[in-house]
Amino acid sequence: QVQLVESGGGLVQPGGSLRLSCAASGSIFSINTMGWFRQAPGTEREFAAFVSWSGGRTDYADYVKGRFTISRDNAKNTVYLQMNSLKPEDTAVYYCAATTGYYYTSQEKYDYWGQGTQVTVSS
Repeated sequence: QVQLVESGGGLVQPGGSLRLSCAASGSIFSINTMGWFRQAPGTEREFAAFVSWSGGRTDYADYVKGRFTISRDNAKNTVYLQMNSLKPEDTAVYYCAATTGYYYTSQEKYDYWGQGTQVTVSS
């Protein structure tokens, strides 16, 4: 089993920045890819970004490219999502997820999920 705990959400003005963190514990050796997803009210959860646990490969949804950066610190077993130039439409609950598979953008492929952290972008 893998446990994931997100932090770093909050209220930010449009154009501002936030950094989300996801601390992993448990059977981390089984994890190959970590992802961030988000879910706005009344919508389905959608992919935002992933990073491979070992090689640093990353991928992003088109709507976050150039604004969000995913990274990992293996020594701390933590994955980050740096979010810049935030827009009101980025308001959502952001979820960290982990999979034993490789480079998935589909949420169905992820085995473990955090509880989510709320990000609200508003003036």
